[in-house]
Amino acid sequence: MEQRAKPHATGRVSRGDITQRVGVEQLEARGVDVDALIDKLVDAVGAEFTTYYYYTILRMHLAGNEDYKEICEDARLEDRAHFELMTPRIYELGGTIPYDIRTFADRAGCPDAYLPGVDTSKDVTGRVTEPYQGSAADILTVLLEAERCAIRTWSEVCDLTFGKDPRTYDLASRILQEEIEHEAWFIELLSKERDGVARPSGHFRRGEPGDAPHSKNRPFYNP
Repeated sequence: MEQRAKPHATGRVSRGDITQRVGVEQLEARGVDVDALIDKLVDAVGAEFTTYYYYTILRMHLAGNEDYKEICEDARLEDRAHFELMTPRIYELGGTIPYDIRTFADRAGCPDAYLPGVDTSKDVTGRVTEPYQGSAADILTVLLEAERCAIRTWSEVCDLTFGKDPRTYDLASRILQEEIEHEAWFIELLSKERDGVARPSGHFRRGEPGDAPHSKNRPFYNP
């Protein structure tokens, strides 16, 4: 019996070579600038990581607005999940996140989501020196703009990978969907808090803060 040809058994990467990646070879053959993609992903996950940090602080200062606080917590934990989802892809592509967290934070692709109205240059003691005087609307504005930056970032990653890199596109698309959801949440809250206008987001309460209603079908949420 004649042996059927195996057209995909070999390629540019030689047998047993562990210095190159066929996954990268195939992306380059389809026109992906892998180095540029890695840089874009490092900047993007840097923003997710730093946003998780800053959202921790913003959440603490929503005390007394427990409904706002809970939704901020959902966004905070989901941003951490985004970091953990996409970081392995950087390594699969042959990249790495910076070894120094200061470098990593500086590379974040979005502005720092500072607690509004606070002079961070004086915030070096790790102690509360005076009561926070900002409003919930101020904090919700920072949260909203952080989500909008994330939407722009992950939309660009989707554009770069659509039809060329199905794995990165799939991961980025899932993150983008949640960032769009987060924007709607904060539009709803800010609209009511600042303007007294109802602009419903369609947000349903999670079982626990940070749980997405469709999480059981999303592998990056599984333990």
